[in-house]
Amino acid sequence: MFYKLEILSHEQSEKLKEIRNFFKNLNSVCVAYSGGVDSTLVASLAFEQLGSKAIAITGVSPALTKTLLEEAKTQARWIGIQHLEIETSELDQSSYSENPKNRCFACKKELHKHTTFLSKKLNYKIVCDGVNLDDLDDYRPGIQAAKEAGVLSPLALFKFTKKDIRDISKALGFPWWDKPAQPCLSSRFPYGNQITNERLNMVEKAEEYIKKGSISEVRVRCHGATARIEIPKNELQIFCKEYDFNELVNYFSNLGFNCTSLDLEGLISGKLNR
Repeated sequence: MFYKLEILSHEQSEKLKEIRNFFKNLNSVCVAYSGGVDSTLVASLAFEQLGSKAIAITGVSPALTKTLLEEAKTQARWIGIQHLEIETSELDQSSYSENPKNRCFACKKELHKHTTFLSKKLNYKIVCDGVNLDDLDDYRPGIQAAKEAGVLSPLALFKFTKKDIRDISKALGFPWWDKPAQPCLSSRFPYGNQITNERLNMVEKAEEYIKKGSISEVRVRCHGATARIEIPKNELQIFCKEYDFNELVNYFSNLGFNCTSLDLEGLISGKLNR
């Protein structure tokens, strides 16, 4: 059992108790697990209550960075939960690759086609994801696809906010409690801009270059052949001092970008939803 190493508020303690009882009363569960803080908390508590009757499944595609996949593997080993990988093929579907506004619906539909099939094949009764209460107020068409597939969202059910998830993860001693949010690489493309394996690879390598420095978070938005770098606003001056702009532009140019810019507004999650 994961014991509390820090004090939680009464409300957070009650939420933790409720979700533990939820998993305790299940026969078995399969967790759609990305390695993010949200789904990792779900996987951790599922394993805590059910042991080998809980498994974690990660959908692997070019939109998932190699770094995040390795982190997901490491975290699963730390928890102790069995971790399976499945290859998804959303890029083969025009409903995804053409990047319409409901692209995430196609993504989650493809993912849960595999998670629900595999969970039934392995005799795991229920599939859960890491959707939380705050996600319900955002534009997330993938949530509808999960509902249609019969996937449950215990964090949302028991009203876990993003703050609750980080606070509880920290209190339980999870070393990744403050891990930055890392949406899939396809979120770097404005709606209507085609998504390809090659363009995803460009973005992944561009972000890896920025992450070699001391910047905490980065998004490289891909507007055609233009790269727009988003980093936290309070780190803009650090970025300007730390990076050789000529070297950076040349590197991005070799990747295939013909123009590179820095967004002075700073990093804002979901900015392209505007």
